[in-house]
Amino acid sequence: MLQSQKKSLYSSLKQNIEMIKEIFLHDDTLICRQFENQRDPNVQCCIFYIDGMVDDPTVNRNIILPIIRNPLLKKESNILHYLQYQVIPSNDIKETQDLNQLTSAIICGDTILFVNGFSKALIMNTKGWKTRSITEPVSERVLRGPREGFTESLITNLSMVRRKIQTTNLKFEFLSFGEQTHTKACICYIDGIVNPKILDELHKRLKNFDLDGALGISYIREFIKDHPLSPFKTIGSTERPDVVAGKILEGRIALLLDGTPVVITLPYLFIEYFQSNEDYYINFYFASIGRILRILGFIITTSIPAIYLAFITFHQELIPTPLILSISAARQDVPFPTILELVILLTTFEILREAGTRMPTYIGQALSIVGALVLGQAAVEAKIVSAPIVIILAITGITGLMIPNLTSVSILCRASLLFLSAILGLYGYIFGISTWMIHLFSIHSFGVPFMQTLNSLHPQDLKDTAIRAPWWYMKYRPHLITFNRRRKFPGGPNDE
Repeated sequence: MLQSQKKSLYSSLKQNIEMIKEIFLHDDTLICRQFENQRDPNVQCCIFYIDGMVDDPTVNRNIILPIIRNPLLKKESNILHYLQYQVIPSNDIKETQDLNQLTSAIICGDTILFVNGFSKALIMNTKGWKTRSITEPVSERVLRGPREGFTESLITNLSMVRRKIQTTNLKFEFLSFGEQTHTKACICYIDGIVNPKILDELHKRLKNFDLDGALGISYIREFIKDHPLSPFKTIGSTERPDVVAGKILEGRIALLLDGTPVVITLPYLFIEYFQSNEDYYINFYFASIGRILRILGFIITTSIPAIYLAFITFHQELIPTPLILSISAARQDVPFPTILELVILLTTFEILREAGTRMPTYIGQALSIVGALVLGQAAVEAKIVSAPIVIILAITGITGLMIPNLTSVSILCRASLLFLSAILGLYGYIFGISTWMIHLFSIHSFGVPFMQTLNSLHPQDLKDTAIRAPWWYMKYRPHLITFNRRRKFPGGPNDE
């Protein structure tokens, strides 16, 4: 589409039609429909819209038909005013003479109406493209709780958030990203709860976005995240409206983008990796047990290959004698060192996992299970790897599946710890753990320490971390994230 040079319209209908067609040159989806009034053929009109982006029955029934059959239209009267307020039954209609505004309206799915003799036009909301129905997110399924997930429609997503937070303090700020796509986005927060400093910082960072288009929320996330080279994400993401509503009620900010079902929330803390939305729909005892198991799963999946390698290679004296004899017997006739065995099997497992993810569901599950069993058994029988290594791999893989949000980070941490353990044994493992901890304690998310929950000894700051306390004990929102920390409770024990 050519850039609009002229900012105003002509009074001639023919000139306006030629101008619009020139702007949308070689765009065959542009529909131009000219028509006249039955009683007065001098009342000549023309509408423009993009095929496939409007609701055709709405255009025919609410625009074309009322104008053609209206017996009161006269060329000498102020037709545009009359059409806008008395003829066209549209809930969103406005008058303008700005050409850029008209072309943007056409691109967004609206219909514009020209009338001969007037240098203004009407913009009518006739959006009607097909959208995906509301379904449960595949990656965030729950046994309890709401089963609805975001779609690719921004307005639909905002309505789901609005239904869950019905207060006038819930604010929506609309933005546009991309020099070519002009993708709409919306910032959601609760006024009076959100931290103004974090909101101002977000606006400041969003101004740095400078690309042709924003086709997904990750385009924006890479521009605004803290520590872009860190493998840990400092901005959360979800496809569930209840999760977004819960984050907003804690004082966080949500950013929604048109065309994607993923919503980002900020600030984001490390402990949120291990929190599940289902934790708040089940008994707090079981929710706390689940969180502790996820934390242990992360520690095991990143550490057990490195610890096994360190013990076998450098610290055999720390292994009980019967166990070391059993491992030694299993490793007889295996030509590769332990480090190479681990690298081969861990790489094979990640290949199977990636293949299972990309394949259709019914094939991917069979590929992952059968592939792991067959290859593991065949490798042991062929003396390529030892049986204990297969057990280590199984434990590593299963615990890694407990925390899908940390899959990429787990692979990187596991590889670095394995490499250090191969060189320095347990000393290398301890050095690697210390390095990762220093990194975690040094990063921030919009000014909030990433490991904030471990920096505080106040009971209120620990009641929704590794454990989930009952709701009546969580009387305060997270520290540093919100402007108004006090939650509103109808009763409950007076516990500080």
